Amino acid sequence: MITLALSKGRIFEETLPLLQAAGITVLENPEKSRKLILATNSPEVQVVLVRASDVPTYVQYGGADLGVAGRDVLIEHNHALGGNAAGMYQPLDLNIARCRMSVAVRDDFDYARAVKQGSRIRVATKYTEIARQHFADKGVHVDLIKLYGSMELAPLTGLADAIVDLVSTGNTLKANRLVEVEQIMDISSRLVVNQAALKLKREPLRRMIDAFASAIPK
Repeated sequence: MITLALSKGRIFEETLPLLQAAGITVLENPEKSRKLILATNSPEVQVVLVRASDVPTYVQYGGADLGVAGRDVLIEHNHALGGNAAGMYQPLDLNIARCRMSVAVRDDFDYARAVKQGSRIRVATKYTEIARQHFADKGVHVDLIKLYGSMELAPLTGLADAIVDLVSTGNTLKANRLVEVEQIMDISSRLVVNQAALKLKREPLRRMIDAFASAIPK
């Protein structure tokens, strides 16, 4: 049995065409089913539904043979382990679930002036390692506030001066009177594979990896 770890939502939906290229169809809609393990048309492949931030953990420690996770999640996961995400390969950038990691502020906050004056900026984010590295590279002094919910609230309530978050269309920022002031990095989702599984199940996993590679959107 090959186990693929996916998170619900955009990553799941955009992984489906890649699975179909490998001849695999998921038999249930995760939005309508309460099941956490979904069967496919192949008796040898199953999909487990986990939180996006848990995908690398499942793959690294063998709860899944492979998975799909965003670059942002993988960076934060690697940092949490002290840079030692051993036991896990990242063979492919699947070029799906594309967005960007950006700095955003309230539309009346002069971010450029604050940076130029060397002000200490309070930044709310779920992505503390990405934010820490970004501002360290710029020489900007920040106090990081870790949040798990809606980042847009932080500047509106005075909790923070800025946020670091994923941006796709930017519509949510605009709706909450926030503006994107800096782009940190482009984000897309990667295929991650358990190192031991790649040795034990080499042929079926290699076929899936090759099929994914041939179907990556340009």
